[in-house]
Amino acid sequence: MSDPSQLLLASLNPVTRKEAEQNLQTLSQQPGFLPHLLKLVLNPTGDRAARLAASVYLKNVVKNRWDDDGVPIPPADQAAIRADIVPAMISLSGPPDKTMRAQLAETVSLIAAVDFPERWGDLMDILVSSLSSTDYNVNLAILETAHSIFRPWRSQTQTNELYSTINYVLSRFVEPFLAFFRQTAATLLSSPPPPNLSLIAQVMVVSTNIFYDLTSQDLPPAMEDAHAEFFQPGEGWFSKFMVWDPAELRGDPDDTTPSLPAQLKTTTVELVELYLNKYPEMLAQTKTVEAFVQTVWNNLGTGQLQGVGDDALVSQSLHFISTAIRSNMYREVFSARDTIANLVQGVVVPNIGLRDYEVEQFEDEPLTFIRQDLAVPSMGGAVGDVATRRQAAADIVRALVASGSETETTEVVGQWITNGLQQYAADPAGNWKSKDSAVYLLTAVATKGSTTQHGVTSTNALVDVVKFFSDNVFSDLQAAPNAIHPVLQVDAIRFLYTFRNQLSKEQLLAVLPMLQHHLASENPACYTFAAIAIERILFIRRNNQLLFTQADVRDLAPSLLDVLLTRIESGGSAQKVAENDYLMRCAMRVIVTARQTLTPVYQQILSRLVNILGVISQNPSNPVFDQYIFESISALIRFIVAGKPDTLPVFEETLFGPITIILQQDIEQYIPYTFQILAQLLELHHTGAPEAYRALQPFLTHAAVWAQKGNIPGLVKLLKAFLAKDTAYMVETGAYVKVLGVIQQRLIPSKVHDSWGFELLCTLISNIPGTTMLQYMRPLVLVLLTRMQTSKTDKYVYHFTYFFLFATAIQMPSVTPDVVIRTMEQLQTG
Repeated sequence: MSDPSQLLLASLNPVTRKEAEQNLQTLSQQPGFLPHLLKLVLNPTGDRAARLAASVYLKNVVKNRWDDDGVPIPPADQAAIRADIVPAMISLSGPPDKTMRAQLAETVSLIAAVDFPERWGDLMDILVSSLSSTDYNVNLAILETAHSIFRPWRSQTQTNELYSTINYVLSRFVEPFLAFFRQTAATLLSSPPPPNLSLIAQVMVVSTNIFYDLTSQDLPPAMEDAHAEFFQPGEGWFSKFMVWDPAELRGDPDDTTPSLPAQLKTTTVELVELYLNKYPEMLAQTKTVEAFVQTVWNNLGTGQLQGVGDDALVSQSLHFISTAIRSNMYREVFSARDTIANLVQGVVVPNIGLRDYEVEQFEDEPLTFIRQDLAVPSMGGAVGDVATRRQAAADIVRALVASGSETETTEVVGQWITNGLQQYAADPAGNWKSKDSAVYLLTAVATKGSTTQHGVTSTNALVDVVKFFSDNVFSDLQAAPNAIHPVLQVDAIRFLYTFRNQLSKEQLLAVLPMLQHHLASENPACYTFAAIAIERILFIRRNNQLLFTQADVRDLAPSLLDVLLTRIESGGSAQKVAENDYLMRCAMRVIVTARQTLTPVYQQILSRLVNILGVISQNPSNPVFDQYIFESISALIRFIVAGKPDTLPVFEETLFGPITIILQQDIEQYIPYTFQILAQLLELHHTGAPEAYRALQPFLTHAAVWAQKGNIPGLVKLLKAFLAKDTAYMVETGAYVKVLGVIQQRLIPSKVHDSWGFELLCTLISNIPGTTMLQYMRPLVLVLLTRMQTSKTDKYVYHFTYFFLFATAIQMPSVTPDVVIRTMEQLQTG
């Protein structure tokens, strides 16, 4: 089977996928493949599934190989793709082709990240000249492509190269873009509305995103000059967007997708927040912030933004208010006690409470609920750093506390907390949501500093967190299943998780058995949050040392692991077993903490981990879970063998079978981990490698293995272990020559992987006898110098210099500094 279209269709079928992918991999290295792939995408009579697969495959080849010197794309193919891809994308401007167009737009951005502007200097001119005064389908395609190129600027570090690229874009793009923005905004807001209102609204959303992109690093002069036109309260375009709400574009209240007016308002608020953080003096000139705060407050206070589709707008609006509070430039707007009370009552409290949708999510999609609940914004109020409504509402409380209104905010919020607890006490079954809100509000007002990794790091001195826990939360932690609403039980575990740093080691040791009890809960949210809390508690560091030692968890660890692994095993199918990575992460943390105390039970633990690995390898579906199970196996090896070296053969006997299956079945998600595990095991041998390891050596230098980039770190580690532990065999069989070939042909030529080549090279010359290496010095140095001359980078210069200093310092009799210098002189004279 060699037809790319048929191969692409076969790659979508699990039965034929592996063979099809291998054939595609071979075909992709032939000249002309990428242009042919692009033609497949554009073929209107072709199978739609094959066309979409072709667009995805094209993007992935570009992503993996466009700048890869190891398996380069022919320059002629690169030139053809640069010439044809933008016109191709424009030709896919119809609504049915949206998915393929998005893939090509991302491909353009990937190529631009490497080639623009040096090798693709006319890209901006092509995009600008393609804008149409009438065809907004084409305009949408063009602007989505421009946004995909510009968006990475938002998070990039300031460099001369970045600013040079931005200035190049501005010189060609900004003036026509602003003219287009004005024309589109005027059309959007015209009365009566245009017949293609929905399409124009989509274009306006992307245009506002591009406005953000272009101002994310610095303020372009053209936009500074036009500031009032865009930001003037009432008259500016962005102010008008905030009150634009055409009936024909209002979404269904039950629709989870934001309506176009909501998307435009969300992007607008995000943009104004960017200005508030970066260009506050510009907003002060036009009094934009005061006007936007009032508009946002009014929008939130209507009670009409209750749908899931409005979540992004509500969260961003709340985050904008907290950013305005934190800026301290508008302290007089928020400092009055009445203002704080109105803000808490009208904006914070309504968005703290759980909606029916969230309760349903808690019950039906607990992992989604937890992931959103844990996506806590940082304390810095960064633009776009928003999660759920209640998190954004809580951030307003934290901002008020941090801005100097600590006393007033604590008093106001304290009244709402008291009221909520009283309502719950009056009717626990009916008013459990009141207590949920009260606990969440207490968490917000008590927190002054926090990080996702370490929890709360500093608290409001006016709030006694430990007393609140004892009086109102501890009983929920102890409650039997079904005695209280499960949300309150999760609240109790979350409270412990959040304020873990405020509890003493003795207090934490006392609650660990309770958390273990919750691991056996029938409620997925409850046992998952218990696993999360245990893992983070065991990770606590104080005075730069881990708080809990293996002695602290000696008695608890085996039973903890038993409950966790039982819960994981109960999933049954591969996908279900691997679904909950929080459980596997907790198991990993218990192993890392318990260390040698697990020696009496390590074989049972290892066997269960291997069995779980066997199940999930049938259908790998969760890379995070995969990482933690291999880390668990690695940690078990590390600590058990260190304390009891004679256990190494047991690990090898147990693991070699599964590892062989993974390699034979080419389970590519797991192969990088197996190389690292094999390297770890081999490094534990004193001298020589057992025959089982040696049998792998020929496989480790095959080109196909090195073609998978994810394999390279593990392969390098494993080959280093062979060179260090089995040197004589490597010399005797000439295997070291093949390693040298990999270094010269695969690693050193690659800008991405050259550092791995030097790392392997240093190990090679450290272990292979100098007399043996001497004959290879001249061709090796020639490869290194050629790369230095043809494609030098700062990283390469560093590693090149380090290697030659290393080579002259390791005191090998046959590779002296004179030999190295003489080799270089011979090459230069030759």
